[in-house]
Amino acid sequence: MLKAYKYRLKPTKDQIILLEKHFGACRFVYNWALNLKIKTYEQTGKSISQFDINKQITILKKENEWLKEVNSQSLQGMTRNLESAFTRFFREKTGFPNFKSKKNPIQSFPVPQYYYADFKKGIVKLPKIGEVEAVLHRSFEGTLKTATVSRSATGGYYISILVDDEKEFPEKKEFSESTTVGIDVGIKDFAILSTGEKVENPKCLKNSLKRLKVLQKRVSRKQKGSKNRGKAKQRLAKLHEKIANQRNDFQHKLSKRLISENQALAVETLNVKGMIKNHHLAQAIGDSAWSSFVTKLEYKAEWYGKTLLRIGQFEPSSKVCNVCGFHNSELTLKDREWTCPDCKTKHDRDINAAINIKKFALIDQNLIGT
Repeated sequence: MLKAYKYRLKPTKDQIILLEKHFGACRFVYNWALNLKIKTYEQTGKSISQFDINKQITILKKENEWLKEVNSQSLQGMTRNLESAFTRFFREKTGFPNFKSKKNPIQSFPVPQYYYADFKKGIVKLPKIGEVEAVLHRSFEGTLKTATVSRSATGGYYISILVDDEKEFPEKKEFSESTTVGIDVGIKDFAILSTGEKVENPKCLKNSLKRLKVLQKRVSRKQKGSKNRGKAKQRLAKLHEKIANQRNDFQHKLSKRLISENQALAVETLNVKGMIKNHHLAQAIGDSAWSSFVTKLEYKAEWYGKTLLRIGQFEPSSKVCNVCGFHNSELTLKDREWTCPDCKTKHDRDINAAINIKKFALIDQNLIGT
C-alpha cells in the first residue's frame, strides 16, 4: 500500500541556493525534452521514447556544464514526468503538456533514490544538497519510493515522500442498510446525512473575501517588478494558503469521522465543471470543493476497508419522495421544503435527497427492493 508523507523543510541559505539550482535545472530539462518530442514528431511523424531522451541528457550536460551541479536522477525524473503527462493527454484527454515557467512561484523536482529521513536527528538527506533540517511530525515504516521536493507560493520548502509499507489493502467489510449512510453535499450546509444530521459549511473563502480583495488591490497598485509588489504578492499568497489549509483540515476531519462511523457511504456523482458555469453559484461551489472531499472519502475508504457507493448524476434524488416514491417534477432549486401530495409527508429537500441517495445506492447493490 502506497502512502505519501509531506514534511516542511528548513534549509540554510546555502541549501536554498542548491534547491533553486535543482528547480531551474529540472525545469530546463523538462522544457528541453518537451521541445525535443514536439520537433521529433513534426519532422518524422514518430514520438521519441523516454530512453532515447535520457541518452541525450549526457550530451546536453556537456553543452551546459551547470547541469552537472544537479542530481542526475532528478533530471531523468523530469523526463519520466513528461512521459506521464503525455500518457494522461492521450488516455484521459487532460490537455497537451505545457512548458514550465520560471515565473511560477510553485516549483518542484523529483528525487528517485539515495535519500533518507532520520527521525531522531530531524533531518532529510538529499543527494547533492546534504542534510536538510525538517519538521518530521510523524514517522513511517516501509520502502522509500520517489520523493518530491517543492517550493510553495509563500516560499516554503516541502518534501513529499512516497512510502510502500508492503501491506495489502484490507478486505472490504460487509455492510447493510443500517451501516450505510447517504451523503448529499450542498452550499449552505456542506454535507447532509441520511440520518438527518447537517454539517455546516465553513465557507473558508467567503469568510476571508474582504481581506482577499484588499490584498489583491494592493498588489494591482504596486509597480510591476518592484520589491513592494513582491512583498504584496507574498502576503496575498499566504492568505490563499491559509484558506486552502482551513478547507483541507475541515474535509480531512469530516471524511475521517464518516469513514470511521460507517461501513459504507453513498454519494452522488456531480458534474462540478458544468455546475460552475452558473455564475451566480460558481464562487460558492468552488469554495465548497466537493470533488476534493469525495477524493478524500475514496482513498480513506480503501485504507480502512470501507465501501464508497456512487449513484448516477441524473438520479432524481431531490424530487422523489423517500416514503412513497412520488416524483415531484415541479420542484425548483429555490424550494428547500416540500410536501408530498400523495402521502402528505413534509420533506426537507436536502435530507430527503440524502435518504434517496442511500436508497438508490443500496438498490444497485440489491440490498433493498425497488
